[in-house]
Amino acid sequence: MSRLKTLTAEYRELKTRLEQGGGPDKVRRQHEQGKLTARERIEALLDQGATWFEIGLLVAFDQYEGQAPGAGVVTGVGRIAGRPVVVVANDATVKAGSWWPETIKKILRAQEIAMRQRIPIVYLVDSAGVNLPYQGGVFPGQYGAARIFYYNSIMRHYLRVPQIAAVMGPCIAGGAYLPALSDVIFMVEGTSFMGLGGPNLVKGATGQTVDAESLGGAATHTAVSAVAHYRAKDDRECLARIREYVARLPRTLRPPAPGGKPKRSPKDLYDLLPSDHRMSYDVRAVLDCVLDAGKLDEFQPDLAPEMICAHGAIEGRTVGLIANSRGVIKGRKTEGAAPKIGGIIYTESAEKVAYFIENADRERIPLLFVQDVSGFMVGTDAEHSGIIRAGARFVEAMATATVPKLVLTVNHASGAGYYAMAGQGFDPDFIVSWPTGRMGVMEGESAIQAVFGNEAAKPENAPAVDAMRADYEHQLDARFAAARGFVDAIVLPEETRDTLAFLLEATGEFTGPHIGAFVLPSQP
Repeated sequence: MSRLKTLTAEYRELKTRLEQGGGPDKVRRQHEQGKLTARERIEALLDQGATWFEIGLLVAFDQYEGQAPGAGVVTGVGRIAGRPVVVVANDATVKAGSWWPETIKKILRAQEIAMRQRIPIVYLVDSAGVNLPYQGGVFPGQYGAARIFYYNSIMRHYLRVPQIAAVMGPCIAGGAYLPALSDVIFMVEGTSFMGLGGPNLVKGATGQTVDAESLGGAATHTAVSAVAHYRAKDDRECLARIREYVARLPRTLRPPAPGGKPKRSPKDLYDLLPSDHRMSYDVRAVLDCVLDAGKLDEFQPDLAPEMICAHGAIEGRTVGLIANSRGVIKGRKTEGAAPKIGGIIYTESAEKVAYFIENADRERIPLLFVQDVSGFMVGTDAEHSGIIRAGARFVEAMATATVPKLVLTVNHASGAGYYAMAGQGFDPDFIVSWPTGRMGVMEGESAIQAVFGNEAAKPENAPAVDAMRADYEHQLDARFAAARGFVDAIVLPEETRDTLAFLLEATGEFTGPHIGAFVLPSQP
């Protein structure tokens, strides 16, 4: 079995397990309370059969002794009434939907997507509040829970991003500000509670005895306090009414792009990638499985061919494509040049890509980076040719481009090459990886050489060398990156084309600048 097939099978198994949340017993308890689970709510909320792009499924899966699948929240992008929307749903089957430090990160990422793309965001709230043993990673800091409410306020006051909140279970203490800072609040009879303090806290603080429904139930907040705006009899009615609400929001409709089919079946991808990640392969064959008709209109194809710059389309949506070509590239015969190694960025290729990016930005064409990069070239020739200057120009062009940027990591995402190819630190709109993705400063063998040099072969260093090699293999795994939010999602190869098409659609909702977490409109 190929490396891609093996890693994909392992990922499928992990994905299935994580989607079960807290497990069958917790799901049954949720149902006994008259509530749907987070995933059942999302399924009822979104258009049936439409694309669902889940963000951060693997976050925290290898932490907390496995007790925090998905960090207790399900986030992603789907469709309601045909339009892209962001959804944040607390998973009450995981520690009652309480907030872990990683929960905050996932919610903030979801909000940033809504702000960047100017698309509605729906919060399905069912949370017991802060997971108190981990409050030190939740409450304080610039990117603690307060940042959620800051983003709420920015969306509401400046960006005009619709925010719809449904309180479908407990919503306690500071968490109540999330719905309160949304545009509208839905509540469900019998299961909703919203309050700065629950009955027990009220009893301890004031001596007052009150039941949850009278203190902060659906009837109280829709008929007495006027904090909430709509009341539903159960989860399904609540979700149906949210669908109706989103459907009537104004939208600048765009005619559907003409469809297309790839030149090769996406399932061929399993046979195109080599079993050893160090081996070469034909990246153009890979692109044949993703682009419409496999059509690739290359920019300067005979110059620096180790970097492919081209225009193509995915389901009719034009993209400027930048991809690393793996393998050995023959040098120019006329100049007697040495061959180049695919996956390495040279001075000439950095200059080529920088120019291509600047053109795409002027033309308002979104960019797709297909990463399989081992870094920038080093050595005397590279330094004398100005590789640092050329690399800086590449990075600056990418960083300052205001068009949408999507990233697909196929294999390597190493060193400064990862940065230049729109690494996460440069705020690409979406970044996804195949199960084969390997993200790190360098490969393990290179790190061993850098640390031990000629001493690596000595028997007395064998334990330390083996430990370092194993540590690098663990940290280079795409699942490690996904668990820490370094990628939005791991995508299956056969789903890559459909996923990229949907993400291009979502990024096309806002024609303004896509840069930073958000860009404020000009104020009078």
